[in-house]
Amino acid sequence: MDGIVLLKEDHKTVEKLFKRFEKAGDNAFAEKRKIADEVIEELTTHAWIEEKIFYPAAREAAPGTKDHVLESVEEHHVVLWMLSELKDLDAHDERFDAKMSVLMENVRHHVEEEEKEWFPEVRKAMGRNRLTELGERMEAAKPKAPGDPLAVPSADL
Repeated sequence: MDGIVLLKEDHKTVEKLFKRFEKAGDNAFAEKRKIADEVIEELTTHAWIEEKIFYPAAREAAPGTKDHVLESVEEHHVVLWMLSELKDLDAHDERFDAKMSVLMENVRHHVEEEEKEWFPEVRKAMGRNRLTELGERMEAAKPKAPGDPLAVPSADL
């Protein structure tokens, strides 16, 4: 699979989880906890494969994306810390929904910038064969991703 297509599929998966969370009722604590746990797993894995494989390849192939990559890594830093806080936060805590809401805003902003502003530049620079090879590497790396958001490199910045 093409690496950018793989990342966009991840984005769609997370967006579906966000919509499920937003539709869950105010008192759907168990459902919201379950959705939050899925979001934590998805975003941790996604950030890890981006940072370990995609971002270095993007910077190499399309040097003009350097600033976009650096900004994305900083956005990951914020998101990963929020994920680590959510991981241990009781769904009954009054801050739970608010924290998820801020997380969703941050992730949606990040996704929009990646998909609209710099993925097209990376696609143009890499071409189909390179993106396919990159996608295969990222897919193979997913099972190796850490479960802890703070184990993703940018969490340590």
